[in-house]
Amino acid sequence: MNVMTTIYNFAAGPATMPDSVINQIKEDLPSYANSGMSVMEISHRSALFDGIIDDAKQDLRDLLGIPDNYQVLFFQGGCTLQFTAAPLNLANNYHRIALLDSGHWADRARDEAQRVGTKVDVLASTKADHYTKLPVLKSLTQNTYDYLHITTNNTIEGTAYSELPDTGATELVGDMSSNFLGQQYDMKKFGLVMAGAQKNLGIAGLTIVIVRNDLIGKVKNLPSMIDYDLFAKKNSMFNTPPVFAIYTAGLVLKWLKEQGGVSEMERRNRQKSGLLYDFLDNSQLFTAPVEKAARSLTNVPFITGQPELDTKLIAQAADVGLLNIKGHRSVGGMRASLYNAMPYAGVEKLVDFLNKFEKNNR
Repeated sequence: MNVMTTIYNFAAGPATMPDSVINQIKEDLPSYANSGMSVMEISHRSALFDGIIDDAKQDLRDLLGIPDNYQVLFFQGGCTLQFTAAPLNLANNYHRIALLDSGHWADRARDEAQRVGTKVDVLASTKADHYTKLPVLKSLTQNTYDYLHITTNNTIEGTAYSELPDTGATELVGDMSSNFLGQQYDMKKFGLVMAGAQKNLGIAGLTIVIVRNDLIGKVKNLPSMIDYDLFAKKNSMFNTPPVFAIYTAGLVLKWLKEQGGVSEMERRNRQKSGLLYDFLDNSQLFTAPVEKAARSLTNVPFITGQPELDTKLIAQAADVGLLNIKGHRSVGGMRASLYNAMPYAGVEKLVDFLNKFEKNNR
């Protein structure tokens, strides 16, 4: 690959970040806010970090329209840890949760909840369809569950909810990791939202939890590191938080505001994904296996149907600066992740490459 080649990183996560954010990090690394200390060195008990974490929380509230009766919490451990934390904090009445099985990460959430003794009822699954469509919740009229868990966007399988299921009186919990801040949802419809930062919010090591006040503080003697009430009281600083990851997220949130917020990000993501889907739908070589109504705006899997040809394509794409388009091992083929920081020009280059590849491999 030529050293002057422009690189476009289509990885599912950790994912591409805005250039201006990376440049700001470079500027702040030697001395943050003229403190004489690197941003990697400042104490989490300092006024400098108080400003970072408080600004990040407020910017999240502004961007997502988070009501005042919700807590914004910062954790480590990814959503995998939250698959344990959520049932331990919230499943305290019926000790039973419902789940819509839309793919790998929903299945992981089910497994982790069961490991801590929570009963999990899978109300609908599209496993038999290889997760190429979304499970539909037919009815949930009786409130016999502490909550219903959904994955709003399935990173691996390339499906996403555009309309949230009607859960009636049952609380809705959403794993929003891969379309967090990239697609609009009404936060008031959720009792809890969890999201890893490494897709649309920065670097790995930070997990966001947004939870309504009346749902926390009901379980005593939880392990401290997964106690939502304790983290709310300690401003997410019961122990040393991921300082650098929170700082980075704060920069991305400022960038998002400058770009026009989540509504503008969704518009751009629709434009980017639309360009790629239009090409795939008219291709004689490539197939986008996901049902059109369920397609993700941020993760687009596609195949040729010939594993050897897929391997050839992935190698040739890397040679021209289109990196990390190999699909997840459970799905195969290719996957282009079009998160907020992926520019339209990157998708244009990908489509142009795929078009040329198709002409050369008929």
